[in-house]
Amino acid sequence: MKIQWRLRMAAAQREVWTGTELRRLLAEKAGLELSSASVSALFTKEPSQVKMTTLAALCTALECTPNDLIQVDTTPVGPVAPPRPVADLPQAASARGRSMPPL
Repeated sequence: MKIQWRLRMAAAQREVWTGTELRRLLAEKAGLELSSASVSALFTKEPSQVKMTTLAALCTALECTPNDLIQVDTTPVGPVAPPRPVADLPQAASARGRSMPPL
């Protein structure tokens, strides 16, 4: 599986070209104040994690969806192992077999 961060592309499609512009939009439209360094990191690097509140603010500021910001390729990397067989469940005790313990 491969995950691609597409913030720069999503911003460019909405004519937001710099971190300063994105930072202003985040503050005005979403009420999220991020440092210049944080916005720059989001703009230039692929983050290992993103807070849901930050993702929601980015979507609000850019008027987009999470699918515009994150592209997930779920193609298996290697051969897919066949499913393991389900073990046979034990048969219920017969009427003449063991009974349930008293409560």
